Amino acid sequence: MNAHDALAYYTQPGPLTDAGAHHDALLALPKDVPALLAAVQGTLVHQALTHLYDFELTEAQRETAHLRPAERILGQILDDDQRPLADQREPKQRFACTCRTFTLVTVAALRAHGVAARARCGFMHYEPNSDWHIDHWVAEHWNGERWILSDAQMDPVQTKAFKLDFDPADVPRDRFIVAGQAWTAYRAGELDADKCGLPGVPGEQGAWWIAANLIRDTAALANMELLPWDVWGRMPEPEDTIDADLTALLDDLAAVTTDPDTAADARTRYETDDRIRVPEKVLNALRQTAEPVIPVD
Repeated sequence: MNAHDALAYYTQPGPLTDAGAHHDALLALPKDVPALLAAVQGTLVHQALTHLYDFELTEAQRETAHLRPAERILGQILDDDQRPLADQREPKQRFACTCRTFTLVTVAALRAHGVAARARCGFMHYEPNSDWHIDHWVAEHWNGERWILSDAQMDPVQTKAFKLDFDPADVPRDRFIVAGQAWTAYRAGELDADKCGLPGVPGEQGAWWIAANLIRDTAALANMELLPWDVWGRMPEPEDTIDADLTALLDDLAAVTTDPDTAADARTRYETDDRIRVPEKVLNALRQTAEPVIPVD
């Protein structure tokens, strides 16, 4: 895919970034990236970090992170609070979600404004003194000269909590590494796979996690931004062995997806390889149920 075609592709909404009936509400959000990030932060809250805002989720709020399409997410937000999306909500009134939803809404808004943008799945290394690379998603947009990583989740509260020493609107590529970069570093013996995933949660880290995120990132580059716990195709689970066939596949994907200037080429591989292409239904690993990617009303 040439550069012009790639930019055009990432300017159009995909199946999960299409705002549908809520396009105008999304378009009312700022086009300026720092202002957009602030608006998204005033609408969403990470379900695992509510302690930073001194409240606990309700049972209903614990379920909203399972919503996949932007149209449904925006619909739920506006059903709960009819104010414009740019109006900041109190933390306990925000839509509870994960980094993936912060990223999805940001990408959807940028595309609505005609900006080429896409979701990237990988690992954050925000605390310099930590040896952990934590599971994470960020947005990547084209500013006319280069692809820039932006973390919509990192509001002032989290910027302080994670001790950020950089601007979340322009994340350095050694502080967030896309999954392909993590895989290549692991294969070269430069990254400890047992420090990649979720710290403090037994079994939620390892080479299998890097591999799964690489498949998620490849799908996201093809406009299929699935949940962090969705499982499909050749995506390994904790007990699985990463055999030679899967290793070769992951090596190929990493070679294409690591460089932002070639990442769009992953779309060709995605569309022709059943091992990584998202089917109509995927396994929601948290619920242990098969669910349609695009719900049918």
